[in-house]
Amino acid sequence: MPKNKISVIIITANEEENIRECLESVKWADEVIIVDSESSDRTTDIAGEFTDKIFIREWAGFASQKSFALEKTSNEWVLSIDADERVTPELSNEILSMDLSKSDGYFIKRDNYFLGKLIVGCGWGNDYQLRLMRKSKSGLTDNLVHEGFVVSGKREKLNSSIIHYTYNSIHQALDKINYYTSLEAKEKYTKKNVNILKIIFQPPVAFYHDFIARKGYKDGVRGFLISFNNALTKLQVLTKIWELKKNERTGAN
Repeated sequence: MPKNKISVIIITANEEENIRECLESVKWADEVIIVDSESSDRTTDIAGEFTDKIFIREWAGFASQKSFALEKTSNEWVLSIDADERVTPELSNEILSMDLSKSDGYFIKRDNYFLGKLIVGCGWGNDYQLRLMRKSKSGLTDNLVHEGFVVSGKREKLNSSIIHYTYNSIHQALDKINYYTSLEAKEKYTKKNVNILKIIFQPPVAFYHDFIARKGYKDGVRGFLISFNNALTKLQVLTKIWELKKNERTGAN
């Protein structure tokens, strides 16, 4: 059986701390496409050691950047990963050895690490992402945040995993929460109503869901922090939606 020819796509923005290990993990691929959002650090210099297919593009949103990267690939099979992810040797061997033509897209499990430890609770232990796909049958949702690939056709799961290093510090986690909640609020504020009861009750319900129902307590302090951050995310989205609606009513910026 002929070897599957694989293109890897990665979008970047100031990822000098992550990009080398990420690219080391996909050196086996036939092609690596980088779409960089005008990084001010050494991201593109490091990436240039691994590929000459680096495209500098002004930030236009996660889905837009990934769609652009997908268009630039030259192979039918495309693997999408993020700079804070690593393809394990087991996964690369599985991709290269199997007959991919039996399906049109493949879900890959992510082993998510938080502050240096693998997380099994909070819903993180069963995190499957559609990441390997036929280019001709694939596209992206247009969400501002939590964008994802869509594949028309048969989809299956692979056996091996991607390693995902989520946050290395509390500071980094809080910065990203603030950024992503602003995007989510912008996306949802015309569709979602917010009142004081939702602001009071939905964040603690989110904490209970992750820490108790999804067994975040199994991960100790890290499970508590993840559950707390998810509750904080819920609170920030709701209050930012409220603020956007208030500003729209009053004409404030």
